[in-house]
Amino acid sequence: MPSNPFGEVPVLPVAVFFGIVVVVVLLVLLRRGGRSTWPRSAVAVVIAVYAAGIFANTVFPIFLTPVTSTEPWSPALALIPFHDYEADDAVTNVVVFMPLGVLIPLLMRRPSWWKVLLTAAAVSLTIELVQLAAQRLFSGGHVADVNDFIWNVVGGVIGSAIFALLSRVPITSAVVERFRWHERDDRTDTA
Repeated sequence: MPSNPFGEVPVLPVAVFFGIVVVVVLLVLLRRGGRSTWPRSAVAVVIAVYAAGIFANTVFPIFLTPVTSTEPWSPALALIPFHDYEADDAVTNVVVFMPLGVLIPLLMRRPSWWKVLLTAAAVSLTIELVQLAAQRLFSGGHVADVNDFIWNVVGGVIGSAIFALLSRVPITSAVVERFRWHERDDRTDTA
């Protein structure tokens, strides 16, 4: 146990604050756009909780005092795809990013699989860069890994495929439409 009780940044207060900021911003955007409904507000809350959870689980722990290691080196960056990477880590990253693949199309006026792919890639790259910065600046507890990036994007695309299927089934399509932030555009880009 470290002698400084404040050596580790507490995750819960930071994640809760982050989630509150995200939900407030999203609800303000809905209100300003004149699109505020209970289902859309529920999507805003889900996005905020999801974002706070991702933030808490990918950036923390952060240590204000350097952590001593008995290892001769401490990797902060893994750039070799599919090397020294376990299948359960891949599955976890896919499952964690599948909800993003469902949430992104709910927010877009004209969703498409490639827009979801690009957004999932941007979110995953941001996470990996924040992990690298946290590792370098604060003795963060995660390694920025190209494999995490790859499997996160795969999860986003799978989530997008699930969303596309749900949008095409008549029973679920009506429910999905209630949660969309924009009215359905018949010219939806599917390329």
